[in-house]
Formats: sequence, structure tokens, C-alpha cells
Amino acid sequence: MRYRLCLSALWYCLVSLSGCQREASPDVRPPNILVAIADDVSFPHMGAYGTGWVNTPAFDRVAREGLLFTRAYTPNAKCAPSRSAILTGRNPWQLGAAANHWPYFPEEFATYAEVLSRQGFHVGYTAKGWGPGVARDADGTPRQLAGMPYNEHTLIPPSSGISGNDYARNFEAFLDARPSGAPFVFWYGALEPHRGYEFGAAEAKGSKTKDMIDAVPAFWPDTDSVRTDLLDYAYEIEHFDTHLARMLALLEARGELGNTLVVVTSDNGMPFPRVKGQSYDYSNHLPLAVMWADGIERAGRVIDDYVSLIDLAPTFLDVFGLDAASAGMQPIQGKSLLPVLHDRASTPHRDFVLIGKERHDIGRPGDVGYPIRGIVEQDFLYLRNFAPERWPAGNPETGYLNCDGSPTKSVCLARHRKPGLAHFWALNFGMRPENELYDIANDPECLLNLAGDPAHAGRLDAMAERMALALRAEGDPRMEGRGDIFDAYPYADEKNRGFYERYQAGEPLQAGWVNTTDFESPGR
Repeated sequence: MRYRLCLSALWYCLVSLSGCQREASPDVRPPNILVAIADDVSFPHMGAYGTGWVNTPAFDRVAREGLLFTRAYTPNAKCAPSRSAILTGRNPWQLGAAANHWPYFPEEFATYAEVLSRQGFHVGYTAKGWGPGVARDADGTPRQLAGMPYNEHTLIPPSSGISGNDYARNFEAFLDARPSGAPFVFWYGALEPHRGYEFGAAEAKGSKTKDMIDAVPAFWPDTDSVRTDLLDYAYEIEHFDTHLARMLALLEARGELGNTLVVVTSDNGMPFPRVKGQSYDYSNHLPLAVMWADGIERAGRVIDDYVSLIDLAPTFLDVFGLDAASAGMQPIQGKSLLPVLHDRASTPHRDFVLIGKERHDIGRPGDVGYPIRGIVEQDFLYLRNFAPERWPAGNPETGYLNCDGSPTKSVCLARHRKPGLAHFWALNFGMRPENELYDIANDPECLLNLAGDPAHAGRLDAMAERMALALRAEGDPRMEGRGDIFDAYPYADEKNRGFYERYQAGEPLQAGWVNTTDFESPGR
């Protein structure tokens, strides 16, 4: 290995604000970090995992020349809380209001990007950093949770659903603005494949065909519209990957690629019914590949250990010889991945991961969420639904607002209105029991709930107990009977507050991410 952790610690001492006066040795190069986060991609929807209807040569290169992770999970399958966890290294239930979507980000939690920026690192991002929500200091100054924004350069997108941000050109502008000798930390936050899509763009402009999809998940009807929707999702993933390829080429041309830790992942699962905003395997199980020629031993390995996205922040700090305490952050729950990268881990990185959710979006009476906690262990997923009397995807009469509007959503709701086909509605939008248990090795779509099977009673009890012990150790208010605190946190956007009651009172309200046909009466 050409670069050692001790050198990064030495470099940090030499250039930090702590008063060290000597100059760094010219042959010691501190590393850089490029983290690329797609917006809403589920495992295994990258080419390196064998998904043939998604073409991702850049992701595949990172996996081939670095490490490919097969069991990476976000603790919360929604944009803002997932990104809060990535940036802080803490689970959402440890982040106060940041456990929710559209929150005010609490002042007391620093992010790795803020810390590194204060230490003199060159830190920036393009497009989507943290959000949606509001983050301000005590004096009202806006915070840059992911660094300084670089969004000046635009392009003509290949379809109307794709952003006009020229991500790679903005990364180049960030590099051009870099102070001499400073390591960089960059967050590439693509806006794809977030909704909405240009329907049929993949077939019309991307030369894709519906027969490329070998199977449609069994919780959706296998129709032309659903297959078109999946292809359009793939088309937008490929746009994300194209800009990643340009960024890698740019680093290579500048002689920086080998010295850059490249992390490629997503914030949560695909924006389809039963996935994004929920807690099944497609919701939280994400792609993850890491490349770092100067820092990874035995490149090309496939890592089957469990990994949580809260492990990224401590990894980034560890790369520079820092920890949460020395960096001025709140204690971090995540675990550095450096032992895995250096091939020095004597035990699995993790043998379980925790997941869960609180309030996502809007549309329930009293602005309440759908609280869940879960644990993934030994290829089983256990979920505890704390309010099974509530609608998991949002109330029918306000359009199931924790599910993005889409052709697939509309097809599932249309099947609900036809005799004999209501099971699609039930799987995607119906009420759920308090306990759910799935054998995700054999049932990754989480169709067969084993919670009521006596043969799995011991496993369910053991997983529930382990989950509760871990959550109590992390100070989860829901384990202490204080879970209502999450529903009491205000929305950071006034238009979201009291949406259900105002809509029921006849105000002309319409959430922008659903279709008019999504609104139903509860009995339909």
C-alpha cells in the first residue's frame, strides 16, 4: 500500500489550525474523497450485481477496481433522514427532528463535511446535498451540511425528467477552485433516478426494450406501463453513471484517481410503491462500491458483511486520522470501514444492521408518521410496526402521499378497483400487522410474512430482543415510550403542516408528487 493512515494523520497535524508550523513533505499526498449518491436506487440495480437491464460501466469499474458490497443498508429509506445519517454517522432515531422528512436539522449535530471544511479541507457538492428541509445555525445563518454548492454549469438533458445540472462540469469547477495542496471532499448528489420521468424515454431515446426486464417484482402487475416505468428508472440510473464516468476520467487525467477514495451508493430504494419510504428489503438494501487504488488491499473483493450508511462518516474521518471527538462531532454510531478496505478485519464488519422510519411526507391526520423499527440479521428481516392502525403509505383520501406518483402506482390502484386483483393494492398500500418477518435470502420481495409461523417464533423473539437492546443502547426515544416526540417536531415547510385537515376542509391543496387519480375514499 503506497499510502498509510499515519501519513494522513501527520499531514493533518502539519496543515491544521492547531498551530503546527512545519511544512508537509512534498512526497506525502493526503487522500481525497469523492462520494457519489444516486437519488433512489435499490439493490441490485447496477450492472456489477448482474442486473442486465441497467448499464452502469462506471459503477462496475469502481466495483472491479475496488470493492463491491452486497449487504449495504440505509437506516431510513427516505431522502432527508438517510442523508442526515450519512453526514453525521448517527442513526436517524439519534438525530431528533432529523429522523423525519422535511425537518429542521438540529443545530447540535455537525456533519463530517462541516468539520472537514472548518479544518481547511476543500469541501463541496453539486445538485442534491442534504434535504429536503431547513438547516440553520442559532443565528439563522444557513448551514452547508454537505459543503459549498457548485451548480453553475448546465446542459441540455437527454429527457425532460432528467436534471439540467452538468454534474461532471461542476465537479471540474470545484477542482479548479481547490487551494493548492488541499485535499478535496466532494459530494456528487445526482437528482436521478428520482421522480418524475419522461414516460417512454428509455425506449425512445435509450434503445431499451421491455423484454430486457427478466422479471417484474411480484408485488406489481406485469404490464407494459410498469415495464416502461422500470426502463425509464434504468435510463436515469445510467445518466447518473455517465457523469460518474466523466468524473473518474477527469481525476485520472489529473493524476488524482489513485489517491481518491471513491464511494458510490444511493440514499434509499427506488421511487416505486412498496419501496421508497417503506422498510422492506428493496427499500433499505442499496448498491455500494468503493475504489481507492492507494488505500485498498486486494482490490476486486466482494464484501458480504453487513454495512450501514452510518459507517461512511467515520470512514471519511478515519481516512484523515480523525475521530468524532477530535473533530468536534456528537458521538458517532457508525463504524469505520478502513479495516475492510485495508483487508485487516479479523471479524465481520457487522453481523446485523438496524433500520426504521418515523414521519415521511404528509397526508395523515395530525401530521403523524408511520413508525417502524427493524433489524436485518442472517438474511432475515424483522419489522416492528408501532402504529399498525395507520395507513403505511399515507391515507387513501389524500393520495397515499408516502408513495411518489408514477405509472406503477396508478396501475396498482387501478387493479384495486377491479374484482380479483385487490392483492396488488393490499401489498403496496394496505394495512400491516404489528410484526413482520421475512426470509430475504429466498424472499427478497418480502411477500411471505413468517411472523405467525410457529417454526420461526424463536427467531422472531430473538431478533426482536436484539433489536430492542441495540436501540435502547442508542437512546432511541421510541424504546423509552417517548416515540410521540417525532410526530411533534414541526415541518420546515408551512405548506406541509396540517395538510390532511386543510384538504378535508376543502382547501384546494395538491401535493406535487401524486396524480389526481391517486386520491381515494378509505373504503374503496
